[in-house]
Amino acid sequence: MKVMRLFIFNPDSVYQAKEIIRRTKENSRIVRKRINELFSAGLLKKRASGFMLNKAYPYLTALENFLIDAGPVTDKELLKKISQSGTIKLLLVSGLFLHNPESRVDLLVVGDHMKKAKLVNAIANVEAELGREIRYATFETADFNYRLGMYDKLIRDILDFDHRKIVNKLGV
Repeated sequence: MKVMRLFIFNPDSVYQAKEIIRRTKENSRIVRKRINELFSAGLLKKRASGFMLNKAYPYLTALENFLIDAGPVTDKELLKKISQSGTIKLLLVSGLFLHNPESRVDLLVVGDHMKKAKLVNAIANVEAELGREIRYATFETADFNYRLGMYDKLIRDILDFDHRKIVNKLGV
């Protein structure tokens, strides 16, 4: 599923096997087997520089919608991964998680005592599961409250449009 997600959610990218292994964080033997299966099924095309998605695949739209709806990361799992980076006060999902590619941010994290390295690692693990990069914003609670009070455009864009709150200890 990780290999399929990588190609479907990055339709214009060409990947070599080593890059697929790195991005999916999977065993090289398994990745090579899945690439061959997806190529044989017609979902992938071979290029001189690697493999890419076959955009003419007849079931591509249905497969993409299925992969989004059957997300490999539940809200509970996402919270568990992200909460290792600090004390989470507000966790919102939008964009990719809600079928809205026009959203500026897919994930908003607000908390205290945030450890950037742990957060980046947690996000990288979620990206490996999803098969695409996550656009995220992170704020300390005081900075978020200041920006909220000042009607910061990024914060307003996130809160005024479609989103889902996983944690809301700030009463936003």
